[in-house]
Amino acid sequence: MDSNDRQRRKAPGCSHVVIIGAGPAGLTAGYLLSKRGISVTILEADSQYVGGISRTVNYKGFCFDIGGHRFFSKSQQVEDLWSELLPNDMLERPRISRILYRGKLYSYPLKPLETLAKLGVFESGRCFVSYLKARLRPDPDPRSFEDWVTNQFGRRLFEIFFKTYTEKVWGMSCKDISSDWAAQRIRGLSLWSAVRDGLGWRRGNENRETVIKTLINTFRYPRKGPGMMWEASKAKIEALGGEVIQGQRVVECWRDGATARWRVIAEGADGLRTAFDCDSVISSAPLRELAGGVRPALSGRAMRAAEALKYRDFLTVALIVKDRRHLLDNWIYIHDPGVKVGRIQNYKSWSEEMVPDPAFACYGLEYFCFEQDSLWNSTDEELQALAAKELEAVGIAAAADVVDGCVVRQKKAYPVYDDDYASNVDIIRREMQQTCPGLYLVGRNGMHKYNNQDHAMMTAMLTVENIAAGGQVYDVWKVNQDAEYHENGEAGAERKAERLVPSQLVPVKN
Repeated sequence: MDSNDRQRRKAPGCSHVVIIGAGPAGLTAGYLLSKRGISVTILEADSQYVGGISRTVNYKGFCFDIGGHRFFSKSQQVEDLWSELLPNDMLERPRISRILYRGKLYSYPLKPLETLAKLGVFESGRCFVSYLKARLRPDPDPRSFEDWVTNQFGRRLFEIFFKTYTEKVWGMSCKDISSDWAAQRIRGLSLWSAVRDGLGWRRGNENRETVIKTLINTFRYPRKGPGMMWEASKAKIEALGGEVIQGQRVVECWRDGATARWRVIAEGADGLRTAFDCDSVISSAPLRELAGGVRPALSGRAMRAAEALKYRDFLTVALIVKDRRHLLDNWIYIHDPGVKVGRIQNYKSWSEEMVPDPAFACYGLEYFCFEQDSLWNSTDEELQALAAKELEAVGIAAAADVVDGCVVRQKKAYPVYDDDYASNVDIIRREMQQTCPGLYLVGRNGMHKYNNQDHAMMTAMLTVENIAAGGQVYDVWKVNQDAEYHENGEAGAERKAERLVPSQLVPVKN
């Protein structure tokens, strides 16, 4: 079956699908279903933006991301879909990111000669001795993130370039983060490989497919930010006859056992509720919230599992400043424990069109937190004052040069992988498969799975294939950081191991 046949093929008995959430997964599913002639209604809680965490916020003409989103994927299907959705507005951008440590900026990935020169003779000596010690006497059973990185780089380099940022992001000690996550996120890196690359010694057969994903040096990016991609997707869906209804928060999903159809109930800001009948439901809503609204209700065991799911939340404080420094960095990691900010985005470097006046820069200071903690509950004025103070403290810009700013609070930015998350998700997933036929889970929060934008899209793409086939052809739960599926009628083999994120380390029982 060629690609045109696949696009024309319609799911047997499926004429209308309701999609919960207009993020990358929801909009991808809506567009591909619409192309097949299947009617779609997308319900989005945000009344202003589509794109979810990949949206672009516009503040007085200054545009900024919620985190910063590179458009790079090992999946050619995803790359092709980006080109199809936004054919004339994608920039090729150089990746420039650095680490700020003790007032000095270090290239990331680290360049050994530059790093040693900036650290100085004494500190460099400490790092070298620490590295030799780790290599001569490595921990034979590295169970934590700290153990694994120390084995690879030595304790001193771990303390300088890994510890602070990791603990800011996840809100837990590096001693309590699994070594599996380090092995996956930093796979293929070693001090020797960094030295080799820094000196320009590269194997002749290395190419885009074999380069470590963390180290890619260019990426595509919409000239007005990632939201441009998803606004274009919304427009294409509507042109094909689909609906994208914003300002509607889904509160219940009823399944009629007699007809096997679904009724999705959404609530507007005015409290009024509207019902939408459909054959299938695709949900990218947080799994914890969806589980509470499914009717007939899930079992007590499944609801306890859902209520136990946790999320890491996120604040972006965007500051407009007089551009005196002209930084080229896309973003800067802040490895200074003396400030709360974890990362600083430089939106002008992502695209000059994000900043309407060349005399100014727009920096996004990112704070990782939990909903309702003291940072989250700070007022916008308090957060802007903190961000301006910390922007000056790290030497990026003077607080006096800040002329304006705004705050965006992003709930449930990262699903937390604690001790029990996997078993809890499995309990919910298995019960939904048995009692909720026609309900499909996609995306980062929909699956409580820490996926990137392209992986979220792939879960939607494969779900559309499953709906079109009238049954499961692809296992969507196998989509991960490096998964690539081949067009052979069944899910292809994964390229590498499943993507991992920090999980609480389980103590060894004697």
